[in-house]
Amino acid sequence: MNVLLLGPQGSGKGTQAKRIEADYGIPHIATGDMLRAVMEQGTELGKRVRPIVESGQLVPDELMIDLIRDRLGEVDAEGGFVLDGFPRTLPQADALDGMLAEIVRTLSIVFEFQLADDVCRERMHRRAELEGRTDDTPEVIERRLSLYHEQTEPLVTHYRVAGNLVGIHADRAVDEVFAEVQEALDQVAARTA
Repeated sequence: MNVLLLGPQGSGKGTQAKRIEADYGIPHIATGDMLRAVMEQGTELGKRVRPIVESGQLVPDELMIDLIRDRLGEVDAEGGFVLDGFPRTLPQADALDGMLAEIVRTLSIVFEFQLADDVCRERMHRRAELEGRTDDTPEVIERRLSLYHEQTEPLVTHYRVAGNLVGIHADRAVDEVFAEVQEALDQVAARTA
């Protein structure tokens, strides 16, 4: 099962992705974590992406597609994946669709985590305090929310047209949100069995 998570930062995508990974045995591929890892390793790639990530801008599409293609080629992703943090723009969605077609995979389901901006801000501020994340400053949070509305929200229509989009009300308790996610995943699994 190949799962894509959409939604603004703070909507709970990472939390739900980890639950899906644990319950369904498919890896959570968080592009933000992948980028933070290369930055921590101090690789050439890490040095190139650090200023982009820390300013709240988007990493170039070709670079992200290459990172994702490599990750999907690993053994643990053979049975499926949960992709979180990419695509964020229509050109990225087109690039992802093309790359998945090349490796003969399709998205089974796309979840759109719906959450009001004020709740997103509150959750991201709390995350910054708890995790000490330098990329969750008030300025960067506002830039990310703005970018989400301008560039990522149009993907909702893109995937709705594809017929695999499921909206999730993300302003509830984690277990309630996951129960709705599980129900949708189980329906997809039953259809493809």
